[in-house]
Parts: sequence; structure tokens; C-alpha cells
Amino acid sequence: MGCRTGFYFWSVAALALLGGCTDGPTPAEPAAPGAPHRSGPYFNMRGLLDAQVRQLTARRPGVEKQVSLRGGAPEVVRVPQVKWADELQIFYQADINKAALRGAYAVDSVNLPGGVMRHIYRLLPGHDNAPVLRLDVLSARGLPQDIQATLRQNNALFFGRKDLRLHLQDGLLSQYSASGVQKLVLFDSLRYRTAARVL
Repeated sequence: MGCRTGFYFWSVAALALLGGCTDGPTPAEPAAPGAPHRSGPYFNMRGLLDAQVRQLTARRPGVEKQVSLRGGAPEVVRVPQVKWADELQIFYQADINKAALRGAYAVDSVNLPGGVMRHIYRLLPGHDNAPVLRLDVLSARGLPQDIQATLRQNNALFFGRKDLRLHLQDGLLSQYSASGVQKLVLFDSLRYRTAARVL
């Protein structure tokens, strides 16, 4: 891997998994991993992620990642040791179960064949500051199987949109991905995608 390619690889990996131009929460913030939280009206994304961080930290699996930048061919890397609270930090941004967001989402629930349930949380008009536009949760026998979230950030200096996905098998995280676009004023748009498989 050349210097230029390596620079792009690690730049996009940090961009996709650590949230780009926004600072990650500290443990004192309500959205931080392991922070105390109250139950709310929507899907408990933070509780799920906290449980996954505990399980993965105990199991200590590695990950295989594919990362692509600006539509280029994906580069593959294996990471044998992972700090899971940091690795999954970006997914905590999809937590809609906050006091400030109560009443911000319409909830649609659909029963599918085989005991599968799909819950769709859509942002209602008038809540422009909420970062999560939509959250889809597919569950079977009460266990989440597939979670997808669409987030956006938009201000005078920065625009960003990202799509997040978690896939679980028997209650354990098996795959996850983040893709999106980021645009800073006076700079070109940056499109990225990273996908990871738990080994």
C-alpha cells in the first residue's frame, strides 16, 4: 500500500467510524457508551449497543474491514484487536430515545411472516435539529436482527449524510457498515463506505 493510498485508507476509516468532523461524545455525555440512561418511547439503541460492547469486549474477536473512498476499489484490512466502545461509537449517534426527541418520530409497526416484526421510526416535520431521519429495526422472536439508520448534519459550513447498518445473529453483532457523503464549504464532496465483519 503506497503512502497516498494508505493516507486515504486511514482517513476514510476515521471519517466513517469516528463521525467525521464532529467530536465524539465523552463518557459524561448522555449518548456515550455505558452512560446511564432512562428508557423511552422508541427503540433502545443505546442499550443494545452497550450490551454488544460488553459481549464483544469479553469475547475479543477481530474484524475484517473493507473501506472505499470516492467510489474507488475497496481496500481490505484485518484488525485483530478492537476497542469496541470506540469502534461502535458512530452508531450511538442513531439513538433516538432521548427526552428531547419525544414526540419527534412517527412509528409504524408491521408483522411479517415467520414471527418477524419491523418497526420504522420516521422523523416528523418541525424537528429539523434531530440528526436521525429514519430508523428501521427488524426483529425476530424479540431479538433485533437488522438495524438501519439514516442521519444528516447540515449547517452553514458543513453538510453530511450517513447510512448506518448493524446485522446481528442470535443477538450477537456479526456485521456493520457506514456509508455517506460529507461536504465542507470550499471543498469537494467526499463519499465513503466502510463495511466490517466480526471474525
